[in-house]
Amino acid sequence: MEKDPTHHNGFEIQKLAKFDLKKCTFIIPLRIDTDDRMRNIITTLCYLLRNFDTNVIIKEFDKESIFDTEVVPQLEQILTGEELRCIDHQFEQTDEYTFHRTRLLNDMLWQVKTPVTVNYDADILLPIDSYILAQNLIINGNDSVEGSPKADLVYPYGYGNYQMQVTATDEEINNFISTNYSFKVFNNLRKWDAKFGFVQFFNTEIYKKWGGENEGFIAYGYEDDERYHRFSQLGEVGRVNDLIFHLEHKRTSNSWFNNPHCEDNKKLWEILRFFNKQQLIDYYENVDYIKTHNGQEQVSV
Repeated sequence: MEKDPTHHNGFEIQKLAKFDLKKCTFIIPLRIDTDDRMRNIITTLCYLLRNFDTNVIIKEFDKESIFDTEVVPQLEQILTGEELRCIDHQFEQTDEYTFHRTRLLNDMLWQVKTPVTVNYDADILLPIDSYILAQNLIINGNDSVEGSPKADLVYPYGYGNYQMQVTATDEEINNFISTNYSFKVFNNLRKWDAKFGFVQFFNTEIYKKWGGENEGFIAYGYEDDERYHRFSQLGEVGRVNDLIFHLEHKRTSNSWFNNPHCEDNKKLWEILRFFNKQQLIDYYENVDYIKTHNGQEQVSV
């Protein structure tokens, strides 16, 4: 590995050999409502852009842009100008408390120009190989299985006790960045359940074709279950059976089951969970938000 150490505010930043994820665009909806959320998005972006040649779209939805005022100055101490230019940060000003995550994701999805889209939480880290394998399952299929179909959706972590919940100190985060992203610096880890949330890799055109994110799900609750049901009915779903690291954070009602939209989300899921393939096709060909996004795409071309 080529090393070119420089020092930034106590960090010893070394030049890394980067991996090619140019065919991926990470889409990250953002609201920085706690200090640990801010720390997590900084950590995540440093990890992605120091290790990969890739593309990132962030859509921030808030009263004011904390990303611009608080996050960017810290990123500038760690990332190069070239790496910072890989981030397309968009800000939508609002006084609305509810965080309509599915709509923000779709706003970004319809801007993606790469063949792979990564629906990505701001608090997630994966082993390096998992990103590469997930992209490859969509672009090429499973190389080890002859005639394997290309995946439309890939979960880059195992189903079951594959989540490592990381409760990190500021010192550990500093060490994580300074040691070129060694997960061994984290001491407070708890193994937990993982199913369908966190992060998913998609074939971009298939993602849009089969409805993107269902905007009927608002704030938090049941959207992850519905997404898996839909794509397992309509396409090819793959998995990378490895760990996922979840940087823990304080939760507001927008990210927990006590949000005021959760009951309506549950009712929608109870309807869609029983839809067969043809019913899902008919439903997603006729939802209004898809027509809106497709119309916006045609206008912008």
